[in-house]
Amino acid sequence: MKKVIFLPQAEEEMNDAALFYESHRQSLGREFLKAMKRGTDDIGRNPQAYPIQRKGIRRRLIQRFPYGVLYCEEEDQIVIIAVMHLHRAPDYWRHRVSEQTGKWD
Repeated sequence: MKKVIFLPQAEEEMNDAALFYESHRQSLGREFLKAMKRGTDDIGRNPQAYPIQRKGIRRRLIQRFPYGVLYCEEEDQIVIIAVMHLHRAPDYWRHRVSEQTGKWD
């Protein structure tokens, strides 16, 4: 299993979503974080199982929640680029790839 790390912006998105869900129903934020953990564990075990969205960037959908985890596979780790809401601006995260990993044009 490869180590999974989050870009700071992606970790902030995940935490903001959890706080949002928790504010709407007690323990829903915790359920979101559990779903995220299952998702990132799956990514770490089998990173190539999920479809490529753009130039080596893959997306794994989060069960029960309208979120996708965008990530790239490096030699020794998985980098989570974004925890994106599926019904909002789909390309907002693109600048992160070149800034953080150098894998974008």
